[in-house]
Amino acid sequence: MSLSLPGRVVVFDYGEVISRTPYAARAALLEATGLDADTLFPVYQELRHDLDRGDLTVLEYWRAIAERTGRSWSVTEIHRLWALDFTGWFEVDPEVLALVEELHDGGTRLALLSNAGFDFGDPYRRSPMGSLFETVVVSAEEHVLKPDASIYHETCARLGIDPSAMVFVDNRAENAVGADAVGAVGVHFTSAAGLRRSLEELATAV
Repeated sequence: MSLSLPGRVVVFDYGEVISRTPYAARAALLEATGLDADTLFPVYQELRHDLDRGDLTVLEYWRAIAERTGRSWSVTEIHRLWALDFTGWFEVDPEVLALVEELHDGGTRLALLSNAGFDFGDPYRRSPMGSLFETVVVSAEEHVLKPDASIYHETCARLGIDPSAMVFVDNRAENAVGADAVGAVGVHFTSAAGLRRSLEELATAV
């Protein structure tokens, strides 16, 4: 029998929950940029917040990385770096996505809430995975990042639910805590098996 949470909406984070950590893409970025990890990735991560908040376009983001690391890249070179990075995020964990599909097939309402740039919106929505979600909320489009309370409230408003009906799954503990703070149930993701156990416990408590 499929796992089901009647009366709840399970909202998933994407990066490093449904998707795998993009180790191969990161190695490819180091080779393509000629930078070492200690130079590239602190800047990559720091500026990512501005990208995911919608304050930077993809082109502006990579130009800012170039400036901060002493590089100068053409649009053609930036497109290559973007493609290496972007496609790396679309290798999913099949065990997690299968669990999402199981919930969907069991009648559980589902949504996606991701800290991500503008470029992720359409791929999230138009991919085969996107067919499983009622709505997709992307931080850049809202100009706010998790764990700000407003993005959880916006997700609930789109779903037409009270926060108490939302179960939110995220690999970052602070984002799960942010969901708890608005009255939802935050689940800190560490593994597919652990997530299944947490959801099964919630299902039996309904």
